[in-house]
Amino acid sequence: MPKPDTADAPGALLYFEDEAPAALRLANATGLAPHRVESHRFPDGEIQLTLPAHLPPRVVLLRSLHQPGDKLTELLLAAPTARQLGAQHISLVAPYLAYMRQDMAFAPGQAVSQRIVGAWLATLFDALITVDPHLHRVATLAEAVPARQAITLSAAPLLGDWIAQHRPGAFLLGPDSESAQWVTQAAAAHGLQHAVCSKVRHGDHAVAITLPPCDLRGQVVVLLDDVASSGHTLATAAALALAAGAASVDVAVTHALLAGDALQRIHAAGVGEFWSTDSIAHASNVVGLAALLAGALNEIQVGHDGALLSHPA
Repeated sequence: MPKPDTADAPGALLYFEDEAPAALRLANATGLAPHRVESHRFPDGEIQLTLPAHLPPRVVLLRSLHQPGDKLTELLLAAPTARQLGAQHISLVAPYLAYMRQDMAFAPGQAVSQRIVGAWLATLFDALITVDPHLHRVATLAEAVPARQAITLSAAPLLGDWIAQHRPGAFLLGPDSESAQWVTQAAAAHGLQHAVCSKVRHGDHAVAITLPPCDLRGQVVVLLDDVASSGHTLATAAALALAAGAASVDVAVTHALLAGDALQRIHAAGVGEFWSTDSIAHASNVVGLAALLAGALNEIQVGHDGALLSHPA
């Protein structure tokens, strides 16, 4: 992909080498000038970052936060350095946002990671944009990340468009109650039938799933969810749908985390195609998020001094 012309760009887009393709797609969609952050790891594991020597008032940092350990350290170093180099308004675009699942302590002494990480990100960035965050008992992203702006986008309509094109008349099935919001959005534009399973989790690798009271015989089923991580939930739901007479089962997710042998587990359960967005780079990516992310960034109006003028409601 050709590098965008940066002469009159309305700000800078900082990115890391492993996310270069996604960054250049976003730069082309926004007009932001892309600049790679150079990263060096010392023998003892410490990270050294080098940013452009001069930055404009508006800076956007792209970092999807799967495998978040080192990436959180990168944010800790990059954001203050960007401000020292001229940035006055910094937006973090994190298509996948880590540490959102634990919003309360389930046992004495547990760290509530969502509250801690979210509050910390709010001290580093003026705005945060993410896609389909894995929120449970928290209603809005702003409650988890109390930044000046915390913007949630959804890839569900885009996944719905892809499914409608490649599996016309599909039956959308959510593997658990939390998936209902995405299933409903994806089904709406195309009038697709949809329903949601019930799930009880017994641990990281053990789930009990019950199909909804609907007839799946002969149906072309697509399981739709925000995240595929261990693959156990999707594999269990797929096997049940096929046992109930579904003609086929495919899977569409926003975030292809796919830890370990998750993808093999999903296919072994009888799943045909596995589709994902490019929130996390993976061979299954079929839906691009650049235009969706650019729309949110372009609605954040920042003055020449970096001050926020307006933002999406």
